[in-house]
Formats: sequence, C-alpha cells, structure tokens
Amino acid sequence: QVQFVESGGGLVQPGGSLRLSCVASKSFFRFVTMGWYRQAPGKQRELVAQITPSDTTNYADSVKGRFTISRDNAKKMVYLQMNSLNTEDTAGYYCNTAPGPRDTWGQGTQVTVSS
Repeated sequence: QVQFVESGGGLVQPGGSLRLSCVASKSFFRFVTMGWYRQAPGKQRELVAQITPSDTTNYADSVKGRFTISRDNAKKMVYLQMNSLNTEDTAGYYCNTAPGPRDTWGQGTQVTVSS
C-alpha cells in the first residue's frame, strides 16, 4: 500500500518559492514524527526538516530560516514551504517518518532551481 505521495515540485528560479505537500495513507500519521528528505544525484539523502506530532520542528542547517515544515493531522498531510531557493536545493524531495524513515518511499517530487 502506498504510504506517502508527494507533490508540488517544479522548476523555479533562484530566490523563488515552492510549497510541497505530502499525504500519508495510514492512520499512524498523527502519532509519528514526519520529515522531508531530499536527495540529489551523487549525494547522500538528507533530512532537511522534521516535525513532531505536537508541532516541534527541526531543520538542517542548510535550510534553516528558509524552509518551514508544517502538518495537518486531520488531513494526514505534511507540508514544506520553501523560500529563497537556490541551486543547491535542487533535488528529489520525499516525505517519510523521521529521523528514521520507513523502508517504503513515495515517488517524490522534483525541485529544480535554475535560471
């Protein structure tokens, strides 16, 4: 069964913004910490943001101050507002539990930052 479905990526110019969305299919959602991960070709997967069931957030230094993670437990959704994007943010973005992801990943959504 699909657990996570991501959307909202696209092509954006440096300095632009995107809002990513993820919907979880299972009822465990409201009980677990969720995160947004990204992975670019040739790079390790990076957990860029996470949010607990009580809305405590943590961010990787690379995105702190630019990205905001939020969640809607009733809708089983988690969001990532991405501002001041730069080329280093180019990657596939995935949602999953955090800091330890489940083995099954969604298809992700591609974010490309380019002039």
